[in-house]
Formats: sequence, structure tokens, C-alpha cells
Amino acid sequence: MTTLFISDLHLDPSRPEIIAIFRRFIADEAVNADALYILGDLFEAWIGDDADDETGKQFVDAMRPLREARKPCFYMHGNRDFLLGERFARESGMTLLPDLSVINLYGTPTLLMHGDSLCTDDAAYQAFRKQVRSAEWQRQFLSQGIDKRQAFAAQARSESQRHTRDSSNTAIMDVNQQAVEAAMKSAKVRRLIHGHTHRPARHRVNIDNQTCERIVLNDWYESGGVLRDGPDRIELSDLG
Repeated sequence: MTTLFISDLHLDPSRPEIIAIFRRFIADEAVNADALYILGDLFEAWIGDDADDETGKQFVDAMRPLREARKPCFYMHGNRDFLLGERFARESGMTLLPDLSVINLYGTPTLLMHGDSLCTDDAAYQAFRKQVRSAEWQRQFLSQGIDKRQAFAAQARSESQRHTRDSSNTAIMDVNQQAVEAAMKSAKVRRLIHGHTHRPARHRVNIDNQTCERIVLNDWYESGGVLRDGPDRIELSDLG
């Protein structure tokens, strides 16, 4: 009995080797798991389910063994793929989850998040996040032609890279401890699993004199990584 958690694959045509690693992961391991959770940033960019994305097609094909095995897969939006919708989720065999979802993980209530909302020290990013997550902004964006959407996505990636490069204090890119504690207390959990920061680790968190845990998932820029959770073990490891 094992449940798998991954995030931050950032699938993109420029990195076909990551698609290949993902294919093997699905065929060799995920098909034997109880469930697979993908906690955001599955794609480097996603401009809408109607964009006829070639990497998206490869992902749907890679997911075929999981669909045929009828194993559940749950997906949570990240900051790069928040426009992924019900149509693509159905084609892939995924069930959409809201950011901040609590699941019962072998008897342990566990909070799942992408993680970007916890980076509250980065005021510029949080303002951008609030804008693009609004229903009105998304409606207007998706009403534009594919070329305009692609141009916006390219510009957004460039701005994100510049913002990261120019930030004098990289700590603002990480989670805020008070935000972590507030989220866990509100959800009434002692375990939090998230991605986004690309800083995989298992952190002890003390909340109201109780020892809790925050687990940060691996990114897939080089080899990929997975969190394996079961009744008797929990393990965060690289796939390479």
C-alpha cells in the first residue's frame, strides 16, 4: 500500500528526457500504487485546454497505463498551469483538487498545497497571483487567440526569471513560517505536503507544543523525485 506525490515537473518540449522519465515512472511504479497526486506545475506553461499542446498530448499518452489500471490520479493547480481545466483533466484521467485539500493518508490527516500561496514575503508575486487567479482575468485571457496567449506566457516566464535573478534576498522565494503554521492550524493537521519552492526536504514544525511535519517535494528539472507514503513508511527520494 503506497500513495505517491510529485510536483514541479515543468514538462516542456525543450526537455524530452523528463517526459521519458515520467513515462517510466507511470508504467513501472504508479500503476502499482494506491493513488498518485500531482501537486502543481505539471507543465512549464499552460495557456488553455484548447491550445492543442504537443507536450500535453505526450502527457495524456504517458498516463494511459494508469487509466487502464483504473488507478486514481489527483491534480492540483500550480503557478505555471493554473489554466488547466476539466477537459484536459478528463482526457488525462485526473481528478482536479482545490489548492488546500485535506486527505486522510493512512489514518493521518494531511494538508496538500502547491505551496506558492505560502511565499507571502514575495509581495510582487502574491499580487500577480491574485490577479491571474481571478475568474474574470482567466475568462478574458482564454477569450484571446492562441498566439496572444503564447506571447503572454513567454513574457511571464521571462519576467519570473528576471524577478528571481534580481531579488537580493532569495529567502522571500521560500515559504513564510507564520503562513505555514496558520495554514496547518486552520486545516487542523500535523502534516503538510507541498511543492513549488524546489527545495526538497522534511521539516519539523512546532505548533502549539506539538511536533508537526512539512514535506517539500522534488522538482523534475534534472531527474525527478517522488514522495512515497504508506501505512508503515514515508520516504522522499530522487528518481535518478
